[in-house]
Amino acid sequence: MTNTEHSAHYPRVNRMPTLGLGTWQLADPDQCAESVANALEMGYRHVDTAQGYDNEEFVGRGIEAADVDREEVFLATKVSTSNLAYDDVIETTKTSLEKLGVDAVDLLYVHWPINTYDTEETLAAFDELYDDGYIEHVGVSNFEPRHIEEAVETLEAPIFANQVECHPLLAQTELRAVCAAHEIELVAYSPLARGKVFDVPEIGSVAEKHDVSEAQVSLAWLREKEITAIPKATGTDHLADNFASLSLELDDDDIATLDSIDSIHREVDPDGAPWNVH
Repeated sequence: MTNTEHSAHYPRVNRMPTLGLGTWQLADPDQCAESVANALEMGYRHVDTAQGYDNEEFVGRGIEAADVDREEVFLATKVSTSNLAYDDVIETTKTSLEKLGVDAVDLLYVHWPINTYDTEETLAAFDELYDDGYIEHVGVSNFEPRHIEEAVETLEAPIFANQVECHPLLAQTELRAVCAAHEIELVAYSPLARGKVFDVPEIGSVAEKHDVSEAQVSLAWLREKEITAIPKATGTDHLADNFASLSLELDDDDIATLDSIDSIHREVDPDGAPWNVH
């Protein structure tokens, strides 16, 4: 079956669900597959993985195990920084599809614009994968405004999303404005600042007001900013708590309180990160 035939027979998800499941560090085969399956059974319809997570096979197993049709799941993966040469992008993406058990993904990201990343060579491969139907959308990750501008000028396909760390302690205001100007969705990884949101008084006060968790408040704040969040969770309690954020409506006072947090805190800040290189 060709990709074109598959797309015609199995219509893809047209919109990226505003809440997804992140799978970073879910490297245990059974735990990863179970978490993905449980999330989908609970109502999640967006699953995010990456070549560098070494769990694409297990994510695919979880999708297959869930009583949810594949065409209902928005599936994203990322090309590792060591695989961004033209031929490597093509070859490793096809390997990723095999591991995931699908013949197309809804979104394929450049994981980081570092190491083997070359704007023209890398993005030409993404254009080819897009044209050939292996990917429904082109994404970038950890791109700063200058990388966005270069990619917009280089790609023939539209950039659908930029995945970056974002939460009430790292609002990414400038980057959000650049992405909005180019109609690029923002996707937030580490949307709970790896647990730091539980220790912020402003977030705690809003959580107490609504009798919800700090996690729900942070995820609802991102949704109010039109940012998609992909929190990682394994146990059903955490999966359910994050999912309940979709029912939380923050008022103007809540948003003002959260916007007033005076912090620029990164949990993910490796040496050589794009924001540290000028």
